Order: sequence, then structure tokens, then C-alpha cells
Amino acid sequence: MAINITAHKAVLSQLAPYNARLVAVSKTKPVEDIKAFYEAGQRIFGENYVQELVEKQAQLPADIEWHFIGHLQSNKVKYMAPFVHTIHAVDTLKLLQEISKQAAKHQRTINCLLQVHIAAEETKFGMDRQELQQLLEYWAANAPQFSHVRIAGMMGMATNTTNETQIREEFHQLHQLFGSVKSTFFNNHDYFRELSIGMSADYTIALEEGSTMVRIGSLLFGERNYNGK
Repeated sequence: MAINITAHKAVLSQLAPYNARLVAVSKTKPVEDIKAFYEAGQRIFGENYVQELVEKQAQLPADIEWHFIGHLQSNKVKYMAPFVHTIHAVDTLKLLQEISKQAAKHQRTINCLLQVHIAAEETKFGMDRQELQQLLEYWAANAPQFSHVRIAGMMGMATNTTNETQIREEFHQLHQLFGSVKSTFFNNHDYFRELSIGMSADYTIALEEGSTMVRIGSLLFGERNYNGK
């Protein structure tokens, strides 16, 4: 196993002053690795593939808080609706509607984070500001449609670059947008509080720019194995 429990402790100590939480990204990693971090006290794990998430959830302790952090197709929501805690990458109105529909079948409420495109790469997913505004306006005007989802915050991925100034600026802009959305649409809703930014290479910058939740994989689990994915 290439897991790094020492790194896990170090990351937690870095998060503590910011009251930020760690999503341990366990995609492509075996159940045994997840168990090792579970035994070290980690309870929040993030997965990118629905089938893999469903298989792992069935084999692991029931008190794990599962987060889905990958790009999600609407037709796959039903498979994880019985148990998923938070879906990080909600980037369309259609997807938000489907999550609420599937959650309702299980008398559950699923936390959702709205993904905003902040990176230079066109290949990264997420809404632009206009799309975000349109989704939120529809949500506000049609609240009964969304009774089984809770918009708990926002999520973004910075450009894959070594230019820390650029990364910081992208995170900073998203944090400002988060504040604007909070004051406009969620001023009376305490549950809108999560800003999911920061991964293994840039989480320290993200913390300084307002992150409440970092998604860290390779630093904890070692490099990923994509064979068969």
C-alpha cells in the first residue's frame, strides 16, 4: 500500500486553523486503503465513478460520509441516491432536478455544490456566471421542485498550472462570487456555507482563499491507477 498516514495527520493540522474539512479522494483505490484511513479517524471520502462508489459503499462502514466529486450524468444519480451525502459537481439545472427526484424516492435530502468554471482549460466542467445566475433564479422561483436537495455551497477547480498567482486569483474570484451568491440567494440559509476548492497541489492556496473543504487524493493514497477505467 502506498498510503501516507503521516501526510493525513499533517493535512488535518493545516486545515484546523481554517475550520476546513478533508475529503479523502479514494477513486481507483482499494477498500483496504480506505479502511486504513478510516481507522485513522477519516470519515469523509470522495469518489469520481458511480459504479465504484456503489461497490465500495456496500463494503465499508455505514458511518462514512460519501461525497461524489466527479462529473455526473443524470441517469446515474439513482444508483447512489440511497446513501450519498454530498454531490460536488452540480453543473446543470437538469442534474439538480434529477438529484431531488431520486432523493425523494428514499425520503432523503442530498447536499449539492454548484460547480463554477474558473480554470483556463476549456476541458474542465462547470457553469459560467450567467448559467449559475439562471439556475439560481429558477431554483428560487420553484422551491417545491427542489425539496430534497440542499444547495450547500459551491465548488471549483483551478487551472492545472505551476503559476501560483493564477491559481490564487481563480480561487479568489470564486470566493468573491460565493459571497455574492450567499448574500443574494441564501442570506437566511445557514446551510449555504461550503466552498469546495483545493486539491493535493494547491490546497494551501485554497485555504488562504476561503476553502471550507479540500479534496485530496494522491498526497494521501499515492498515484492513481486508472487501469480499466
